[in-house]
Order: sequence, then C-alpha cells, then structure tokens
Amino acid sequence: MHRTAPRLARILACAAVPVMLVATGCSSGDSGSKKATATPSHSVTPSPSASVKAATFAKLPEVCKSVDEKTVDSLVPKAKKKEGEALPATAPNDSASCFWNGLNGDDPKDLQYRGLTISLKRFSADPTLGSGEKLAATYVGQRTTKAATEDGAKDAKTEKVSGIGDEANSIATDYRKDNDDYRNAIVVTRTANVVISVKYTGAGFEGAKNPDAGDLMKNTQDAAKQVVASVAAANKK
Repeated sequence: MHRTAPRLARILACAAVPVMLVATGCSSGDSGSKKATATPSHSVTPSPSASVKAATFAKLPEVCKSVDEKTVDSLVPKAKKKEGEALPATAPNDSASCFWNGLNGDDPKDLQYRGLTISLKRFSADPTLGSGEKLAATYVGQRTTKAATEDGAKDAKTEKVSGIGDEANSIATDYRKDNDDYRNAIVVTRTANVVISVKYTGAGFEGAKNPDAGDLMKNTQDAAKQVVASVAAANKK
C-alpha cells in the first residue's frame, strides 16, 4: 500500500490520552421537624482511622524523565521530540503522562512507526475509602480492563507479570486503523500507591512487516521497570 506525506503527518499527530480515575462523592442532609430544630445538634466529621496506612509515595517523578535517553533512542529511534511531550495535567503530582512517537526507516519499503506513552497515577490515603495502596490496587484492575479494548482492539492477551513493582499485568493487542495494522504492548504495574502504565505501539507501513510481539513486550517491561525505579528515586530527595 502507498501513503502520502500528509497521511504520515496525520499519523504522527495522534496522541494517547491517559485514562483517569474520577472519584465523585455526594452528601445528604437531614430535614427535621420544627421541634427537632430547637434541639442542639452536633456535626460529626469522619476522623482518620488508625488502620489506614499513610501513602508511601508523596510525589511523582518528572514523567518525561522517568525513562532515560538511551531507552527512548532504542524504543523510538527517530522520535519527533527526544525529550518527550507531556500531556496537560490539572494536578501533576497526582497524575501525569508523556509520549514519544516517530517514523523510522530510510527505505520506503521498511517504514516503521513507534509510539511510547507513559502514564502515572498517584493515590493518597482516604479515611473513608482506604489506603493509597488499596485504591491503587483497584485502579490496576480497572486500567488493565481498559487497556484490553483500547483502540478498538479485540482478543487481547492478558497475563500477570512478576518482577515489576508490587504487581503487574501485561496486555498484548492488535488493531487496525486507516488500513494499517498496529500492535500494542502494554504493562500496567503498581509500586505502593502509584500506578504506572507503559504503552508501546509498533506498526510497519508501506507493506513493511509489523514488529515481533515478543520483542515489543520485552521492551515495554524493561521500560516499566525503569519507571518503577524513578518513582522510588523521586521520593528519596
């Protein structure tokens, strides 16, 4: 198949938006009788439970520096921005994402696309909901389920992975977009109260062969380990 320069430019303009966990709450008030209003009342505010553990990590690392330059050069050889592009965040100490993408290959018959997205989500302890670790563990499951269907992918292969953070899942998917076949390798891992999502995407354009799924996942897992270490390092300062 053949692509024009504008076609490739549109592809590179695509960016992954991190999935956010939105917590909503509601409150209710008691409507008493006139007699009841004459009786002094005392408001009750929840007090932190002694059993709720304080959050292990108080901050996130700079997300675009959570992997080193060598890793970026290896995974996205001709990234448009070697320093990465941070996505806007309203609370960067609680949620942050960065992405890199680019086309690699001088031979038009072996044109390769690579995209890397790293997303971080930090949870604080909540006296009514539980510890940051508990909330983060719940989010790991939610994020894993979401990753299995991202980009309209079907028949995802999901597995538990050891040796990355406190818990980790890998998700491998294939999908088709604009007549091109893409391949995703995603790792969702938790280190204490921080959830890390690393998504590595590859595709062969102009008839080029797609990257090997095993190699793609290995690179993703290696990057996830680096991000786990970056979270720990950021909280030692």
